[in-house]
Amino acid sequence: RLAHNYQLGDNTRNSMFSFLVSAERFRPVALTQTVVASQICSKRPVIEKSAFIGTQRHFAASTCRSFCARSFSLQMAQSAEKLRKSEDEWKKELSPEQFRILRKKGTERAGSGEYDGYYPSEGYFACAGCGNPLYSAQAKFKSGCGWPAFDKCFKGSVKTETDNSFGMRRVEIMCEKCDGHLGHVFEGERFTPTNERHCVNSVSIKYVAGPVPEGLSEEKCL
Repeated sequence: RLAHNYQLGDNTRNSMFSFLVSAERFRPVALTQTVVASQICSKRPVIEKSAFIGTQRHFAASTCRSFCARSFSLQMAQSAEKLRKSEDEWKKELSPEQFRILRKKGTERAGSGEYDGYYPSEGYFACAGCGNPLYSAQAKFKSGCGWPAFDKCFKGSVKTETDNSFGMRRVEIMCEKCDGHLGHVFEGERFTPTNERHCVNSVSIKYVAGPVPEGLSEEKCL
């Protein structure tokens, strides 16, 4: 019933069944220990039916919680898997401007982006290429640089590489899932307590008005 409610796939349901069957072997040990304790404390080693049923329910609940925790961890790991596509596939899915910036590391003109002056109170920003959640709405702040600015990202969502183009050293930020170019990150400007500014192209991200997916936390990337 739990597998049906959570809409788990056949493989996950089979794994769950095997897990419960394996764990079932340990229940007689717990009951034996209960009998021994009862013999020590009383001359009548009797286990009430209600206590037996309670033990069964507690055991099943603990087992299911353990299994669901493992399943959730597995789902989170799978969601972070790399998305790999050919250049032709990206060209078909992205607009010319998105392809230029996300895949060819271009930059939109300062002050021209859709999200430069947009400051929602809730929701989050995801990668425009693959939908990977990147920044919460609360992480966005007004920096006056001409591009959307964020002072932290969701943990594990953004990766960095040293960028030595145009005769200067900068730190490029990219989507961890699809390697899409987001912009650059700067530190030491003291705009916010994190002392970090993610300068992001509006074309590289997409605002999502819904709640932030469960299990995400925020961190600095440098």
